Amino acid sequence: MKRILPLFALFAAFTFVASAADIVDTAVSAGNFTTLVAAVKAAGLVDTLKGPGPFTVFAPTDEAFAKLPAGTVDALLKDPEKLKGILLYHVVSGKVMAADVVKLKTAKTVQGSNVAIKVMGDKVMINNAHIIKTDIVTDNGVIHVIDTVIMAKK
Repeated sequence: MKRILPLFALFAAFTFVASAADIVDTAVSAGNFTTLVAAVKAAGLVDTLKGPGPFTVFAPTDEAFAKLPAGTVDALLKDPEKLKGILLYHVVSGKVMAADVVKLKTAKTVQGSNVAIKVMGDKVMINNAHIIKTDIVTDNGVIHVIDTVIMAKK
């Protein structure tokens, strides 16, 4: 019995360290945010999203970026300031878990504009995007996966 406890303690410590990752590293390891990660790099936001936070990120998948009109992503990657504004519109300060998101009608983004939040039964929308996965906890915040890139109203 004495041998089991130290092995369990070692395994538990390893599991804790292995699961700790920031928002950027979590997005990279997920594999379905390659466009988002490329955009974060092009906009110069890697250090920000690796920072202490906490942040809540409504993260569009690669499929969400693919819904944009042809050429949009390439054009945005060449315009870092515009891209930065769009990406920061997907970020809210603080760690807002799904249970808290559904209690809100709006949330102020880091970009400065508000996103609209609508609950319809068991579905939650951020502007025109459906939240398709919630509460991916990182060591500096939380990620909620969305199916559409959201844009601030002009």
